[in-house]
Amino acid sequence: MLRLTSDKKIDIMVSTNTPSARCSDGDTVVFETLDCYDCSVTRQGERLNIERMHNPATGPLFIEGAMPGDALKVDIIKIETRDWGAMGTSFGEFAFKSIQGSDHSMHVYDIKDGFVEACGHRIPVNNMIGVIGVAPAGEGVLTVTPGAHGGNMDCRRIREGASIYFPVAAEGALLAMGDLHALMGDGEVFGYGLEVSGEVTVKVSVIKNMQLEQPLLIDKGEAMCIASGETMEDAAEKALTSMYRLLRRCGQDEADAGILMSMVCDVALCQMVNPLFTVRAAMPQEMLKSML
Repeated sequence: MLRLTSDKKIDIMVSTNTPSARCSDGDTVVFETLDCYDCSVTRQGERLNIERMHNPATGPLFIEGAMPGDALKVDIIKIETRDWGAMGTSFGEFAFKSIQGSDHSMHVYDIKDGFVEACGHRIPVNNMIGVIGVAPAGEGVLTVTPGAHGGNMDCRRIREGASIYFPVAAEGALLAMGDLHALMGDGEVFGYGLEVSGEVTVKVSVIKNMQLEQPLLIDKGEAMCIASGETMEDAAEKALTSMYRLLRRCGQDEADAGILMSMVCDVALCQMVNPLFTVRAAMPQEMLKSML
């Protein structure tokens, strides 16, 4: 099985990146990933004074046969993480702009038997991928920023057992991923999740001529269009427009597509702390079954 080691890392997703490895359509691949701090934080919460990337992503992986206009399907088979996570603080920033605090230290928590002991509570982990995506069309996008290519979407539904489709904009797709979280609530309101390094096992498949506008996530019977924008409203509009167009492609007429969405579509905030906001719009997966 092909393995991409974490020394093969990038901090920008762009079509001119040299592939770290190549694989065939349908292959299973393991990505070793670093945390968002480039593993510069020790288990004791000390910050090492080393040159590091911010939000490094392992890759990119060139998938044979992937061409612009196709979609790349990534089945997330397994996510394994180290047995501790680190989390900084963001007083005065993001959702905490009006809240000031004096604690700016790094907090470290052990992960044992699928649980995290934190702040007096025992919380079950929900391992997820914060950064995952392909090379965008046009100029490159830093791995801290989300977009139509994926990137730093910080969607907690991108987890083990889920599948995500990306619009391919460059030959080979150039898949990369990193920034794992053992825990993160919708919004990532304090600036970070429980940041961990780890390994992700995925199966990659090329879907010819699928022509997606935004990433499409399938998880536990739901299909979700994920989109990012300058404001939450902009991100939501993009996600909803993408879902509407998918329903139309599945045979719904113009009114029925909107009616179904108003009846059953759930809109949720993924994150509000990156350079762009990210929102997901979810429908029952069966309503898109003709294209999946």
